[in-house]
Amino acid sequence: MDAGWQERLRGGVIVSCQARAGHPLHDPVVIAAMARAAVAGGAVGLRINGESDLREVRRGVDVPLIGLRKMWSAESPVYITPTFADAKAIADAGADIVALDATARPRPGGERLDDLIPRIHQLLGRPVMADVATLDEGMRAAALGADIVSTTLSGYTGDGPTPDDPDLELVRHLAGALRVPVIAEGRYRSPAEVVEALRAGAFAVVVGRAITDPLMLTKSFVDATKEFRR
Repeated sequence: MDAGWQERLRGGVIVSCQARAGHPLHDPVVIAAMARAAVAGGAVGLRINGESDLREVRRGVDVPLIGLRKMWSAESPVYITPTFADAKAIADAGADIVALDATARPRPGGERLDDLIPRIHQLLGRPVMADVATLDEGMRAAALGADIVSTTLSGYTGDGPTPDDPDLELVRHLAGALRVPVIAEGRYRSPAEVVEALRAGAFAVVVGRAITDPLMLTKSFVDATKEFRR
């Protein structure tokens, strides 16, 4: 995909349609239906995990697909598209943009971010979305050639508890420091928070479970009624 993806994503909501193994929605056909519903509702792009889901989603929508491949291992804490082989698998499956972990943590097999980003550009011809947790990581990813920097991993790579709210401060700092688009992602649960992120300088905002996870949403309502069900 050429640079036209920028105009298509600018100022919009990107919906992350994902469901882990064991979740009732973990099925490519279901994910694809969810993706079509999101696009019908106005989503400018989609964030999709894995080759099976990407192929099924690609058949039914024409918005930019941000692809990733989650691979957990004991070897490394990096699980979002950790290797070039993972990047190739999702590019081959229809991803327009390759999202990957761009934190400073070691990658499986000793692969290095400063090799991975140019290889994706040169061999796969795809833009790279760098998922980071800090300002320094975002600046380094951009310096290495990342086309987009996203706040996806803020609050998820340290030892402390995950914050409840989105990291708007990181959005502001990245937007002020970088020339590449900054995407806000992570714990966005309401339209008001999306607007705050855009006002803080985000190029676009990714919303996931607050839109696409009826299990989580149902549980939040049910938990609120516990005192009445004794």
